[in-house]
Amino acid sequence: MIEFKNVYKIYDTGVKALQDVNIRIDKGEFVFIVGASGAGKSTFLKLIMREELPTGGEVIVNDFKLSKLKRKQVPYYRRTMGVVFQDFRLIDTMTVYENVAFAMRVIGASRRDIRSRVPYILGLVGLQDKAKSHPRELSGGEQQRVGLARALVNNPALIIADEPTGNIDPEMSYEIVELLNEINRRGTTILMVTHERDLVRRFQRRVIEIKDGAVVSDSVSLEVPYAAE
Repeated sequence: MIEFKNVYKIYDTGVKALQDVNIRIDKGEFVFIVGASGAGKSTFLKLIMREELPTGGEVIVNDFKLSKLKRKQVPYYRRTMGVVFQDFRLIDTMTVYENVAFAMRVIGASRRDIRSRVPYILGLVGLQDKAKSHPRELSGGEQQRVGLARALVNNPALIIADEPTGNIDPEMSYEIVELLNEINRRGTTILMVTHERDLVRRFQRRVIEIKDGAVVSDSVSLEVPYAAE
């Protein structure tokens, strides 16, 4: 599903963002990525999303060798994943329904498929009664659930959740991760970046810690030894 083979990333500024990273994440796993600010987590995600290319080594995701992808192939590759952002990134002028439907429209889905799929996904995240609401009318937790619905609607093999609980209260944070947990139980691979130790302890999943660009820990543990940001 996701494999990093001896991956290095050095930016033009000389910053060594990642160094000799070797990771394999299999289909159907739920993995937390942790580490302090500047550790290399963002670069790790950018390589997976093919926003950056490695300086050395190979990144393989969903059977795509990313360094060999042509530019015109990148949008098709990205359709194999859904992304949930910390800042929601919803379109304020669109309703909840329209925000989720938009993700289907951009890949050319038919109106019939959209009318069938969007209500189902909104029901899955508990927002079936908010379909006609606009983002400004929702709580932070509800907005994040819209973001999750949008990431899910095209049935991706992989969900990348980049600090999805960073802008919501602790109680709602557990609800969001529980939703991700349920989605994972249905077979979707989940990769979640977080600084919240309590979430990691509570859900007891695989934890990969990145420090100074290197993987320093890869385990499932009651203890979360990484440094807080």
